[in-house]
Amino acid sequence: MASTSTLTGNVAPALQPDRTVFSILAAISICHLLNDTVQSLIPAIYPILKSSFHLDFTQVGLITLAFQLTASLLQPFIGLYTDRKPHPFSLPVGMLITLCGLLTLSVAFNYPMLIFAASLVGLGSSVFHPESARVARMASGGKHGLAQSLFQVGGNAGSALGPLLAAYIVLPHGQGSIAWFSLTTAAGIVILIRVGMWYRIHPLRIKSAANTSYTFHTTVSRGKAVLALAILIALIFSKYFYLASISSYYTFYLMSKFHLPIGASQLYLFLFLGAAAVGTLIGGPVGDRIGRKPVIWASILGVLPFTLVLPYANLFWTAVLTVIIGVTIASAFTAILVYAQELMPGNVGLISGIFFGFAFGMGGIGAAVLGKVADMTSITFVYHVCSFLPAIGLLAAFLPKSPARVNVI
Repeated sequence: MASTSTLTGNVAPALQPDRTVFSILAAISICHLLNDTVQSLIPAIYPILKSSFHLDFTQVGLITLAFQLTASLLQPFIGLYTDRKPHPFSLPVGMLITLCGLLTLSVAFNYPMLIFAASLVGLGSSVFHPESARVARMASGGKHGLAQSLFQVGGNAGSALGPLLAAYIVLPHGQGSIAWFSLTTAAGIVILIRVGMWYRIHPLRIKSAANTSYTFHTTVSRGKAVLALAILIALIFSKYFYLASISSYYTFYLMSKFHLPIGASQLYLFLFLGAAAVGTLIGGPVGDRIGRKPVIWASILGVLPFTLVLPYANLFWTAVLTVIIGVTIASAFTAILVYAQELMPGNVGLISGIFFGFAFGMGGIGAAVLGKVADMTSITFVYHVCSFLPAIGLLAAFLPKSPARVNVI
């Protein structure tokens, strides 16, 4: 064991499956932050790209669609494959692909190159997310909600930082300055190599690698499991279709309705995404304590009154309401993901790939559809329509009781 400790350095202080390894959770959360900072740059620089390349809202939405589809379609397959054959060093490979997409975006000179760059960033995400979610569960020591929250909050923080960095770096210095963010992805690659070394010698990884069976394990009857997964996917649709209206078009909404400049509108987007990061951090530990189902119920349906009021609010109350909406709706994903993982233990990669992939896919489809609606009507009309989406949260009433908690990865 001394040799393996030397190999992994301070990143792996313990390999006991029942111990929460906060150094690994911190490392994977930081990498999630770096990865999602790059991802969030894409919608954050839409106003710049729209002006420079003379795009309409439909073309803007198609950029998001290209990113989200590559980020979503491959994730379940990668997760299924790595459930049976874990690949510890797929994590830095995923970050390397993101780095290539970032550099391509910085030098893109036409619309097809923008689409290609966005697709590369999405492909990197499809490799990164299923295995990093597995690493978070392996390091959880049984505190699955807490571990997933810490992992997810890194992503949310990165999503919040992207618009802020775009406002202060990309907006003043132009598209080429995006290349500076390659330094952050390079740092992520180094960290993920260290995480991969810990992952490679972890007892749960070795046990999983020895299991070549493709049996799907469930803690409830198959019928109830299928029903629960269908409901959870419907809730993901509600959450991420609504979030697409914020992440892709909030700056345009503020600029159109309140006549804010681009820089100021980016700060409001940062405020919303920061609130979402706080909500993510809250959702997991609360779910560990009171159960996943109450958190899911309160998060999706509980946000409905605020989304209904938002289109009628002035600028001050728009900011207040979007903070409330961000905190409330973001607490759902961790609870949904851990609920599904506990529903089907032994299939963490597959479940993570399905839910991360579907979330990205809904975000992309939502951006494309809402962009078309905005071109046909107005950005304000989009927010009126989307305000009713959280009503789908009523379906949470039909979820089975939270499944038994297990430590299978």
